[in-house]
Amino acid sequence: MDYFSELNKAQREAVETTKGPLLVLAGAGAGKTKTITYRILNLIQKGVAPENILAVTFTNKAAKEMQERVEKLLSRDKILNLPVSMESRPARRSISGDGKPFVATFHTLGARIIRENYAEVGVKKHFSIYDREDSKRAIKESLQKNGYDPKQFEPGKILSIISREKGNFVRADEYLELAGQSYFGDIVAQVWQDYEAILHRENALDFDDLLLVAARLLQKEEIRIIYSNKWKYVHIDEYQDTNKVQYQIAEAIARKHQNICAVGDIDQNIYSWRGANIKNILHFEKDYKDARLVVLEENYRSTQTILAVANKIIEKNKFRKEKILTTKNAVGERVGIFEALTENHEAEFVVEKVKELHKKGVNLSEIAVLYRANFQSRVLEEEFLAGDLPYQVLGTKFFERKEVKDILAFLRFCLNPESISDLKRIINVPPRGIGKTTLLKIVEGKEELLPANMKVKMASFRELLRKIKNFALQNPPSKTILFIAEEIGLNKNLEKSEEGLERMENIKELAVLASRYDKIFIEDEQGKKWEEAVEKLLEDTSLVSDQDSDQKEKDGVRLMTVHASKGLEFSYVFVTGLEEGLFPHDRDDDENVSEEEAEEERRLFYVAITRAKKKLFLSYAQTRTIFGSKGVNIPSEFILEIPDEYTEREFLGYTPKHKPLLHIEF
Repeated sequence: MDYFSELNKAQREAVETTKGPLLVLAGAGAGKTKTITYRILNLIQKGVAPENILAVTFTNKAAKEMQERVEKLLSRDKILNLPVSMESRPARRSISGDGKPFVATFHTLGARIIRENYAEVGVKKHFSIYDREDSKRAIKESLQKNGYDPKQFEPGKILSIISREKGNFVRADEYLELAGQSYFGDIVAQVWQDYEAILHRENALDFDDLLLVAARLLQKEEIRIIYSNKWKYVHIDEYQDTNKVQYQIAEAIARKHQNICAVGDIDQNIYSWRGANIKNILHFEKDYKDARLVVLEENYRSTQTILAVANKIIEKNKFRKEKILTTKNAVGERVGIFEALTENHEAEFVVEKVKELHKKGVNLSEIAVLYRANFQSRVLEEEFLAGDLPYQVLGTKFFERKEVKDILAFLRFCLNPESISDLKRIINVPPRGIGKTTLLKIVEGKEELLPANMKVKMASFRELLRKIKNFALQNPPSKTILFIAEEIGLNKNLEKSEEGLERMENIKELAVLASRYDKIFIEDEQGKKWEEAVEKLLEDTSLVSDQDSDQKEKDGVRLMTVHASKGLEFSYVFVTGLEEGLFPHDRDDDENVSEEEAEEERRLFYVAITRAKKKLFLSYAQTRTIFGSKGVNIPSEFILEIPDEYTEREFLGYTPKHKPLLHIEF
């Protein structure tokens, strides 16, 4: 069976180009994941060992989807699944053993490289991975230690600066020299030094360390060669979103064999504020001599009208390679334009139009409302509530729920007793009457100074931790999760609260998730050991990114920022708040913005447009209250650039709540 007959001409060219550097410019909805997965299948069919293939992307969701697609393709190929002895062609090989392509996020890849070389890094084997809340807590502690008020110097802002610098391949000691003599730079430098000391003390790395430390490890020739020989064929998805450190990781692994396939879309580079460097994809053909370029322009998602608008918008950008999206889909409906009086009027229009679509049989989950800034969701949510329409704001994370974090913290602390952040979290879960003074003495190693009754409490707590650790090492992770909940009395404690039932269901859901790791064990004469499974569970749950939605899908309209919508698609899309200053967004540091970054707002609007499959609605308000200030707006330049032949006006009858503005004649 010729599986590749399912590919178009450009996709097939990318799939069949297996040697040397390859840049695949994939337009929105052009089937880039399909192209990568079929290319992996083709490599294996040509005799490449599956374990010599690496595919890296940005979110756990994308990595999971790619992994599942690869496994499905490989399972369909009957010849590949035959034992080696039964192969009719010597070039083909069996994948029925443990060998398989490694498909992961950059952070998972970094964590793996570090765990396999932890002695070189100066951390212990069972190091913890700080999530953003852990990092903010440590930054706050560092600020206070240096005599600064966390209310004056926001920990989140300082953490973002540190994160960006780490993404630029900068360490704390190097930042001291780069910060210069600026007052705020000096504060960041001081806080960063103490932040690193806290990480070291707790045998922990943060998210950015997983990339920075892995990249520095790969600078060592002997380590780089190991991974170059391990992964001879490298695929990097969303290449336009790579920062300097991610670029270094990919380049180091691919340097020896030069078999790197970078897939991305310059027009969807929207994360410069996170450190994504558009030059990585623009300069690919300079960085890799003899690189081949393949452009995927056929869109399988949207109507011809939507694509015509998208092409018209993005063609004004200078920092791009020419690409014109085409489709065999229908012409489709025109783009609806709505001019609202106020933000409330705009929200009312969205809700009324959603009701209209729903009456026609459209599933609510096929509708998305996008906005440029998070604050815009409030008035939309109010109107959806008033209209009795179910909706879901993208962003609530399963792993951010208290009971889930508590159980994982118990498990993590059992393996890494130096993790002070985990100790602080669990020492009073459920309440044990252990106060801050007691905790401080424990952290300082002065436990012998505690009163007798407190020593008894601590002895009981340590016995509990010992029981949990022993159980975790001797039992499947799914059983361990339920064991922890029972042993610490969490189930009994939750029964007392009004939301207890839902929280207990979350614990059960965590156990279901943990069951995926139940088959990872080592068996010896003493029985089965699940240490590796627990490590993998903790690593994967720590690596859930802010782009991954772990909540259960419910029927309802999706409300989200345009940034959060990247990679998603919906039949009907509303893009709201299209006013000058809001979208495109004004920046405080416009004078310091590079030309590439200045074009990012247009790329962001392009991303918003190309989420829609059937119909696109664009709206703006004549007046909008932002942070207590009411302003009069002019429509976004993006709306004004769309030719009339592709648009139609939308209307909503005026209501007492939304009276027309008075027209004053002079």
